[in-house]
Amino acid sequence: MAHTDPIKLSDINPTFLPPTIVAPIFEKSVETSAVMSLARRVPLAMTANTAVPVPLDVPTADWVDVAGRKPLGTGGMDIKQMSGKKIAVLIPVAMEVANSNAAGLWAQLQQDLPTAFSRAFDRATIHGKTMKGATGPFADYLAMTTKSVALGTASQGTGGIWKDVVDGMEKIVDDDWDYTGTVADYRLKPKLLGATDTTGRPILVDTTVPGTGAALAGTLVGEPIAYSRSVSGKVRRQSTSTDSGLRAIGGDWSQTAYGVGMDISVKISREATYIDEDGGVHSAFQENLVLLLAEAYYGFVLGDAEAFVKFTGTPSGS
Repeated sequence: MAHTDPIKLSDINPTFLPPTIVAPIFEKSVETSAVMSLARRVPLAMTANTAVPVPLDVPTADWVDVAGRKPLGTGGMDIKQMSGKKIAVLIPVAMEVANSNAAGLWAQLQQDLPTAFSRAFDRATIHGKTMKGATGPFADYLAMTTKSVALGTASQGTGGIWKDVVDGMEKIVDDDWDYTGTVADYRLKPKLLGATDTTGRPILVDTTVPGTGAALAGTLVGEPIAYSRSVSGKVRRQSTSTDSGLRAIGGDWSQTAYGVGMDISVKISREATYIDEDGGVHSAFQENLVLLLAEAYYGFVLGDAEAFVKFTGTPSGS
């Protein structure tokens, strides 16, 4: 089947979708993840743990005399073990929809699955939780830091929310880390854009690049900022999620790394059964459904949580 030919359900292998459909889903999940947009990407081995070097400091060079003894670099590397963890989602689709508009279905998958994967990854790496609030797959996560700044602490006359963010940066720099970026909740964006000095002039300028669909969306205090709904934990149209009050977290992103597994799959079945959220059992064959099971593997390591600072606000609904 040529890539430009119309996609039909009967053309699709009943076990795996072709790479031309699956590959864009995975790459876009990287673009739409706030954490992945700032962390560095490393290879992820699917058959064993991956040893990831995390820089503790820059090696120290110094001046020496001709033929003199060379100074020993005082920088160092810590080693973190990364292993692939699986994200999965099962999507039931009416057979009539799959048969009549398979191309549209795959296009919708390429739009929705990256969002689902990136939200789950960001929630796990920021809060250490699954989307349903259980303990997440990674041992370390960003919100473990003890550093915190409450937004609204600084008065308008002393800089307001701008000063709050700078105070957070100062906590990082004073602890000998670099402040290289921020991940933020979308609820913070209007607060930033609405911040003014005592004469009513805006403090911040929106540097968002419209229409890209990527999480990375401009700068804050001179460093990159990326947005994700997983920062607060309150995901749109998901009734079981709650707002944690976390509005942003920033710090030294050299202390983070992520990996992407290559064994990504989207399986399709017309005969399988599944259990819904209320415990009801459904048969794809009996109910004339097509079941799509999407699975992906990601890894994450964090060198030192104290390289980050949390920015908190009042949870929505409080």
